[in-house]
Amino acid sequence: MLRHEFQPGRLFTGASLAAAGVLFAGDAAGAWTTPWWVIVPIVGGGLCLGAVTGLLASVARAIRSRRAAHRGPHGGQDGVTAPQPRGAG
Repeated sequence: MLRHEFQPGRLFTGASLAAAGVLFAGDAAGAWTTPWWVIVPIVGGGLCLGAVTGLLASVARAIRSRRAAHRGPHGGQDGVTAPQPRGAG
């Protein structure tokens, strides 16, 4: 059972911010040298990619919920439910 729904936009945004943090932590520790302007494309690109991914995920979620509502509570197509077994009614 899922505790919350998967949100891929936040995953991409968080990964880009973590990458920027790792780059500048390595620079601060003296492991390598990172120019100051490198954070702009990493964070900006991550935010844009996260926004687009989140938008696509919400559209896909809306389409899926609309289709599920159209099928009805028993999962039949076009609002038609499955036939009842003999002797059940």
